[in-house]
Amino acid sequence: MTDKGEWEGGVGRAWACEWERTDRSFARLTPSLFAAMQRLAGRDIVDIGCGAGQLALGLADARPEARVLGIDISPDLVAAATIRAQGRPNCAFALADAATWEPDRGAPDLYVSRHGVMFFQSPEAAFAHLAEVAVDGALMCFSCFRSVADNPWVGAVSALLPQPMADADPDAPGPFAFADQGRVSSILTAGGWREVTFVPLDFRYVAGSGLDPVGDAVSYLSRIGPAARALRELPDGERAAFRGRLRDVAAAHREADNVTFHAAAWIVTARKA
Repeated sequence: MTDKGEWEGGVGRAWACEWERTDRSFARLTPSLFAAMQRLAGRDIVDIGCGAGQLALGLADARPEARVLGIDISPDLVAAATIRAQGRPNCAFALADAATWEPDRGAPDLYVSRHGVMFFQSPEAAFAHLAEVAVDGALMCFSCFRSVADNPWVGAVSALLPQPMADADPDAPGPFAFADQGRVSSILTAGGWREVTFVPLDFRYVAGSGLDPVGDAVSYLSRIGPAARALRELPDGERAAFRGRLRDVAAAHREADNVTFHAAAWIVTARKA
C-alpha cells in the first residue's frame, strides 16, 4: 500500500527525481494508451495523478486547441512537470487531489491517466466527484496494472521482499488496486460512469538500459517501487545483500542492452452518464 502521505513526501520526491527513467519504464505502454486517448474527443482535458507530466505534455502537443491540466498530490512531481511544460501555453499543472479537486476554468470533457488512479482512499467517492464536476457525456481513459499473477515482474521482485506482494490486500490503494475488472467496473458505475470498456495490453516494462543495463536496473528499482520500500525498511547491514539479490533478478531479465520484465495492464474507457 502506498498512501497519500507517502506520495506527498518521500515517494513523490523519488519519482520526481526519476521521471526520465519512469517515462522509459512505460515507453512500451504509453504509445498504445496515447492512441486510445486520441480516439476520444476532448478540449478541456485533465490528467489525473499526472506525475511528471509526460501524458499531459503529449496531449497538449497533439491538441494545440485544447487546454490540458495535470493534477497530482506530490508537490515535487508537479514542480517537475511545470518545468517540462515551459513553452506550452495550453498545458498547466496544479497541486490537487483529484478526489476533491474543483475546476476553476470550466468543466472538463476528458479525463486521462497513466497508472494514476489506483491510489484513492475511497475510489467510489473519487470517481463520483470527478463525474459531478465534468460536463455531461465527459469521457475517461486510463491505464492500470492487471493482476499480480499477470505481471511476472512482481513475482521476481516480490520473492526478495519480507512480505510477498501477492499476500497484500488486493483492494488497498496501490499499484494493483484496480486489477479486478469487475471491481473497477462496479466502482465506475457507482460513480456515474457508463459504457465501461477494458482492453488488455501486454508490454515490456523497461527497468534498465544503456552500457550497464543491469546496474541501471538495480539503481532504478532501488529508488522506485516495492524493492525501494524494502531497502528503506531494512537494517543497514542487510541492504548490500538485498541489492545483490536484486542484481541477480535484473541479470536474469537482461535482453541485449535492456533489462525488461513482462507486464500487463488494462486500458479502461468510460463515459459520464
